[in-house]
Amino acid sequence: MFRKLFLTAAAALLIAAAGPVQTAQKSALDKAALEAYVRHLFVMDSRITVQVRDPKPSTELPGFFDVTVHAFAGKQSQDFQFFVSKDGSRIVQGTVYDIANNPFKPQLDKLKTEGAPNFGTQGAPVVMVEFSDFECPYCKEEAAMLRANLPAGYLKQVHFYFKEFPLEMHQWARTGAIAGRCVARQNNDEFWSFHDWIFLHQTDITPENLKDKVMEWAKLEPALDAAALSQCIDSKATEPEVARTVAEGQALGIVQTPTLFVNGRKLDGAIDWPNLKSIIDYEIEYQKTAKNAGEDCGCELKLNLPGAQPSKTLPLVPPKKQ
Repeated sequence: MFRKLFLTAAAALLIAAAGPVQTAQKSALDKAALEAYVRHLFVMDSRITVQVRDPKPSTELPGFFDVTVHAFAGKQSQDFQFFVSKDGSRIVQGTVYDIANNPFKPQLDKLKTEGAPNFGTQGAPVVMVEFSDFECPYCKEEAAMLRANLPAGYLKQVHFYFKEFPLEMHQWARTGAIAGRCVARQNNDEFWSFHDWIFLHQTDITPENLKDKVMEWAKLEPALDAAALSQCIDSKATEPEVARTVAEGQALGIVQTPTLFVNGRKLDGAIDWPNLKSIIDYEIEYQKTAKNAGEDCGCELKLNLPGAQPSKTLPLVPPKKQ
């Protein structure tokens, strides 16, 4: 019995000498561990698929990795951006600002306006870029507000660009975006006529009648080659342009329409005119001295200029409903 007690005591002493039992340290660089953590953080159950992308050295936050977590369920999806410390022990989610630069420089660097339908004045102190969906009712409301106020009050101070961002949940939005780009290929001014018309007739359009409706409209537009437009729509010739615009929007973290950028400042969802006007007025005044955004900043921090000349005449009033 004494021998048994001695062996037990000796074993206890050996365990004590070895120190406490070490548990494996969790690391956010372990994809499974990060997925489990993010699922708990945002209450993502098994109906949501989560994909953790490979970490990349962060240019925004030295000493950390950039890690994107992609979550989706059916046609709905969202990307979550995280900064992960090199040892995997810390996760940061947020915006990093460089005091030496425009706070919206990351957005300005990603916005590409070349070839996008536009109106206003090239070289304006305020550049607005809208990502929109022709089937979205909120986009319809914002479009009417923008078209009623920008050309009338800010034609020289604002250069406005339209970017297609058709949501997958909408049945004809992508085809509508392709058709709009086909119109823009022929004539920038005619695109704005199409833009106003398709929003005005939004509730009348279905996936089945979209092409016929567009061609009925095109026959009333003498500046358009209707045959060429029909061929462009049927062949989906502008689909790569729409795909690039969607990819650009995703890189900018867009998850809803409309989304508007005012000199890089991101405005998610619809905004009323008084609030938008105050932002525009502020930027006009601010850029008089800052000159770090818009198209007349005199620096490298600016949006890419379109290849085509901006529209000189604008269809200010939407066409009457046929």
